[in-house]
Amino acid sequence: MNSTKYFLASLLGLSVLASAAVAAAEPAASADIHDPWHWAFRYRLEAVDQDGFTSDATASTLRARVNYQSPERHGFSLFAELDYVAELFADDYDAGAGNTPGRGRYPVVADPDGVDLNQAYLQFSHGNQRIRAGRQRIIFDNARFVGNVGWRQNEQTYDALSYRHAVGGGEFTLAWVDNVNRIFGDDVAAGDHGHQAWLANLALALDASGKLSLYAYDIDNRDIPNLSNMTLGARFDGSLSGEESRFRYTIEAARQYDNGGPVAYDASYYRLDLSAKFPWATVYGGVESLGGDSASGGKAFRTPLATLHAFNGWADQFLATPDAGLVDRYAGVQGQAGAWAWNLLYHDFEAESGSLDFGSELDLSFSRKLGQHYGLLLKAARFNANAGDFNDVTKVWVQLTAGF
Repeated sequence: MNSTKYFLASLLGLSVLASAAVAAAEPAASADIHDPWHWAFRYRLEAVDQDGFTSDATASTLRARVNYQSPERHGFSLFAELDYVAELFADDYDAGAGNTPGRGRYPVVADPDGVDLNQAYLQFSHGNQRIRAGRQRIIFDNARFVGNVGWRQNEQTYDALSYRHAVGGGEFTLAWVDNVNRIFGDDVAAGDHGHQAWLANLALALDASGKLSLYAYDIDNRDIPNLSNMTLGARFDGSLSGEESRFRYTIEAARQYDNGGPVAYDASYYRLDLSAKFPWATVYGGVESLGGDSASGGKAFRTPLATLHAFNGWADQFLATPDAGLVDRYAGVQGQAGAWAWNLLYHDFEAESGSLDFGSELDLSFSRKLGQHYGLLLKAARFNANAGDFNDVTKVWVQLTAGF
């Protein structure tokens, strides 16, 4: 990796964002809290060293976001959000899905530049009910099955009609999705997937014992049929002795079936999380299993609408489940050191079907707030490959955020 170029890109990018943030700080502090306009900026430097590529990747991008929330009139309101992603100073990366022809020698950093109408919907609210029609963000539970891919600069949103009804301490949500606006943008075919999908999620708060979620996701992808599936599942988040307990756990199980795709299959999913909070840190660990079939391709449990970066390692080596499935055993510790929050996490990956040992990964992050409006994130991931079609990967991120 060209360390001089890396350093200059870092310095210039951070300087630009810091200068803009300082210039905007004074008026933002005195702004009307009911101002319908909101601005957000996210600068990120991402460096990738991946075996199998002739060059390392360096991506320096800035996302500028503006949104408008109209006042409510007789229950009706409008919301619109526009994103602009720009390459700054360093563009030695493949943005993926054909966005950057000629950059195939670099690893993928899926942050294409461009302008995107991220959200635009009409909302009607009455009591504990809400209806939204238009382009919108949809996230269920921990975003493992339906999410917004919020880590990437171009967010995933849904052209949908959704209904939400608050139920006691929980809520029921039903959404019909016509199109998924994916992270690759509007300039390539992979940036939009037409759907006829029904997504249903019921989340119930069970007093102090925890939260139960039941879900059914009927995904009919009209552009990529092998991403169509029906998933039925349940999730429970609880504690051993009430809401203030230091010991918490999550149990989740789901079953998935093909939904008109070219390969008939069914596959299982389960997840178990345990955590213990101490004065010095929180220790956590667990196991996640996505079923597969080592003897036959196309039969693995898949999550095409998920926020994938948050699961199975930050190096993003399992964005698609291997045909043999995946078992991810992980353990970590996170805590606070002054103004800094830190997180150290280890993964061990192997096939769910068969005996392949895919590899292991170590992830580390530090984050903090910088005053009221700004934030800083330092993050790294190292994946060590053992078997399968995988290579060693190292990724490093520096991120600055500002919001007004």
